[in-house]
Amino acid sequence: MVFPPNETIYLPGLREELTQMMEHIAQTSIATQLEEISTYRQQLENENLYLQEQIQTEYNHSEIIGAGPGMQKVFHLLFQVAFANSTVLILGETGTGKELIARAIHNASPRKDKLMVKVNCAALPANLIESELFGHERGSFTGATERRIGKFELANRGTLFLDEIGEMPPDLQVKLLRALQEKEIERIGGKGAIRTDVRIIAATNRDLQKEVNEGLFRSDLFYRLNVFPITLPPLRERKEDIPVLTAHFIGRFARNAGKKINNVSHKVMQELMSYNWPGNVRELEHLVERSVLLAGTATIKEMHLPRVDRKDLKRALENNYIKTIDENERDHILDVLKKCRGKVYGTGGAAELLGVPVSTLNSKIKRLGIKKEHFFSAPNPPPSS
Repeated sequence: MVFPPNETIYLPGLREELTQMMEHIAQTSIATQLEEISTYRQQLENENLYLQEQIQTEYNHSEIIGAGPGMQKVFHLLFQVAFANSTVLILGETGTGKELIARAIHNASPRKDKLMVKVNCAALPANLIESELFGHERGSFTGATERRIGKFELANRGTLFLDEIGEMPPDLQVKLLRALQEKEIERIGGKGAIRTDVRIIAATNRDLQKEVNEGLFRSDLFYRLNVFPITLPPLRERKEDIPVLTAHFIGRFARNAGKKINNVSHKVMQELMSYNWPGNVRELEHLVERSVLLAGTATIKEMHLPRVDRKDLKRALENNYIKTIDENERDHILDVLKKCRGKVYGTGGAAELLGVPVSTLNSKIKRLGIKKEHFFSAPNPPPSS
């Protein structure tokens, strides 16, 4: 084919434009691929970080302990909802074990082989929560030097645990509601929606219904989260679990410290049962850890409970104190000896009234540490026995 003379002069320019265009396409493709590789690498690094955190958490909390009716109800609800995909709202005071329950739900669910990603809404500044949840594109704001994968994307096909959800700012509540309703998110500075498959477990120590009534929390978000509420009882309402919890923590911390400690004294246990536990199980856990480190014997004989009003402590001890069999027997023998004015044998003596041989009564008196000054307070000497 022969080009007219006036058209041949355009060929070199056209060839140069085509070359530049191909180079630009190649460079753009490489840049896109590098960006995708960087994104996948960051996601893998984040997943590795969360897997390490999960392993550490499971090591620290190998089991949930609770034999009383309060925790048995929690266990029943937990197993009812674990295999569903429903949103769960865990309510309870600080230190009751909300994250532990969330992890148990995740581990018992079909999503257990994927990540459970945690976001503490109270620990992040308000201006960072959106980026933490939804991610951002490079250059979307000052300091955004690279693309960031948000927790929603990281938890895709897994579980997203929103701890302290009551602390979330109102403007973020709107965006979270949209993400839950539409099942899609958009990175800050992004140009398109990203589909996500995430199960939500939220937790709070606040009364969200009260917050809704006062206009501090969006009602539509509350109803979206409150599909399956689980309320954890405070430790003061499940004191029957204190002995087994204490033994569990002693076993763990004694192993870690390389000490042979296996129990607490009766006096210490009575104090633990009488204390009000404002910090709940977490407070007990930290107190046992400290006591194990300070203990010099196989039995912990002292725990440094926070200062409390002595009258309140005495009243609590009196109300909650459970005497041992030996203590009940000692008190009963003392009462009889006082009535007999110290007379042990013979007609009207303590042995006769108690219906036991004199030798048996004397043996019990010696074993229980009963002395004459304990039961004889008259100014005259006690009658001879």
